Amino acid sequence: MFLVSRQSHRLILIFVALSTASCSQKAPFEGKSVAELERMVRDSNAVVQAQGVHGLGLHGADAREAVPALMDALKSEHLPVRQKAAAVLGKIGPDARAAVPGLIKTLSDAEWTVRRNSAIALGRIGPEARPAAPDLQKLAGDPDHLVRSAAEEALKKIGQ
Repeated sequence: MFLVSRQSHRLILIFVALSTASCSQKAPFEGKSVAELERMVRDSNAVVQAQGVHGLGLHGADAREAVPALMDALKSEHLPVRQKAAAVLGKIGPDARAAVPGLIKTLSDAEWTVRRNSAIALGRIGPEARPAAPDLQKLAGDPDHLVRSAAEEALKKIGQ
């Protein structure tokens, strides 16, 4: 469902890196409010989305008002956007509890990094993520050891 060529993935990452590494200009997400970054996440351009999600991550728990946009970003066809959206929901923590159903879905993402970030996010949301326990338990058989470890830790944090 979320098939994007490795070359497309690399191009997005390279563009994000180049656009944020310039010495003469600040990064596109720097100095932006949560509302401005949320608009970036909803942009049709995947690079702009990735930059917006990254910027929201810099706000941590203060980005709680952007949870609906981040929930939509979990459904992106672009790996960097899904990956980072799950991580940012984890940074928001318990205030991201509305994202639990979306994070449960991403526990079965084809990409191990998305599964791992989703498990970590559910753990950081805490006890309100208990509905994810059966899906986290299924990750005990995940082929990637980092996913298995994140799922195990998340189960502890949600009280299972």
